[in-house]
Amino acid sequence: MSALRRWSALAVLILPVLLISIDMSVLGIAVPALSADLEPTSSQLLWIIDLYSFLLAGLLILMGSLGDRYGRRLLLLIGAPAFGLASVMAAFSTSPEMLIAARALLGLGGATLMPSTLGLLRTIFPDRKERRAAIAVWAAAFSGGAALGPVVGGLLLEHFWWGSVFLINAPIMVIFLILAILLLPEAKDPNPGPFDLPSALLSIAGMLPVVYAFKTLAKDPSLGVSALLPLAALVAGLTLLVLFVRRQRRLEHPMIDVGLFTRPGFSAAVLINVIAVFTLLGVMFFFPQYLMLVQGMGSGQAGLWLLPLALATIVGSLTSPFVAKVVSVRGVILSGLVLLTAGFVTATRLDDAETLTTFVLTSLLIGVGVGLAETLTNDVILTTAPPSRAGAASAISETGYEFGGAMGTAVLGTVGMAVYARSLGAADDLAGNLTASQLDGARQTLGAAHELADRLPAEVGTVLREAASDAFVTGMDTVAWVSSVVILSTLVIAWRGLRTQAQDGAEVESTPSPVRAVEEDRIELDRAGVSR
Repeated sequence: MSALRRWSALAVLILPVLLISIDMSVLGIAVPALSADLEPTSSQLLWIIDLYSFLLAGLLILMGSLGDRYGRRLLLLIGAPAFGLASVMAAFSTSPEMLIAARALLGLGGATLMPSTLGLLRTIFPDRKERRAAIAVWAAAFSGGAALGPVVGGLLLEHFWWGSVFLINAPIMVIFLILAILLLPEAKDPNPGPFDLPSALLSIAGMLPVVYAFKTLAKDPSLGVSALLPLAALVAGLTLLVLFVRRQRRLEHPMIDVGLFTRPGFSAAVLINVIAVFTLLGVMFFFPQYLMLVQGMGSGQAGLWLLPLALATIVGSLTSPFVAKVVSVRGVILSGLVLLTAGFVTATRLDDAETLTTFVLTSLLIGVGVGLAETLTNDVILTTAPPSRAGAASAISETGYEFGGAMGTAVLGTVGMAVYARSLGAADDLAGNLTASQLDGARQTLGAAHELADRLPAEVGTVLREAASDAFVTGMDTVAWVSSVVILSTLVIAWRGLRTQAQDGAEVESTPSPVRAVEEDRIELDRAGVSR
């Protein structure tokens, strides 16, 4: 494959990556308009936002395995129209339930697309240096897309209704489908072994109850009667995942090579992916609402103020391979985690900031930190696996991304909104001014509080609006502190895990032996099963 064709194929592959990641965060800026139109409850709103990522995370392992078996390009050609049609359904939803169903179908369609994008990179770019650069572009598209979601959404909402943030997917999927047929090669495992339906069912049945339990317990962390169902779901889900892992260890052709997790560097890389996206998507739930409802901006203006975060994420991702030539890969990743921690500590000062300078500084630190932290980890993950299992290995990496994104919105979003509801309910200024039902409605979402404030007498409405904004920022501060602690814990694990990986002389080497590299590239080409 010529250099022009290789890089053209990469440009095609990042189209679905961009759309899928944008869809993880684009609703953040559409929440006020969506809430006013469909009037979802707080629980329905969180499901609308995070069910998409839940199903992506739950189905990626299965879809990665199917791509290895039947062809990664084929899976892309199936997933593209499914994703486009689900986007149309979401755009024209007329009720919260319909939008939740559409988001579920979007997750299903996205799961068929994602594993093949990263899996095909190893086939298209057999040279390690080119592949590292290609993976950096892929990672920039993913994390940058998540940060660009509110920017794109803001620009669309300035001129169209909230459904436009979904409808834009459909024409892009048509273009992608045509280009994929023309430019992408087919690649699959030449010896896939028998398809293991029990493993597929165990992976899905184990993942979804765990996500549900975390989401529910984060909203109500008490251990009362209400916690019995989520705790039972957590135990059931973990039990099924343990059975899944035990089954993978026994199979000659496992869906996931769980033995890879015995390597500290591999496990650390996956964990960093999870945590980086976990914190990024968590904050992306709050930042758009902070700008529009607390700072009083329009959707277009808010989108522009979110642009520094998106650009910083892309810059961090694209520059990480070049920085790794000067310092070690381990040093780049750890530096990113340090910057990410600094960004969230800075975010706790937003309530005291008189200008948006603090917000911009927070955005730059978080964006560059995420870009540096999670880009080179994909190279670690992808080069650890045998070429014939590239799709399954990429599914592990992407499952980390999507699981982190789902949990970021579910856990951090739920924690922040729980603090918001508690703080607003305890606000002394509202005592006697609102009925119990009005206060309950205002505690659902910040958008609902502002909608209610607009209908109340001016003096009471102003008090409610200020109290709700203060409560929201309190919840956002809590999320920032929780994120800081989580990232610091990850930093300690990464310090040890990546050090072990470097000592073992594994894939984090920035300058491998030329003879060894040539031989490994020859073996990869022989085993990749490429049809041009």
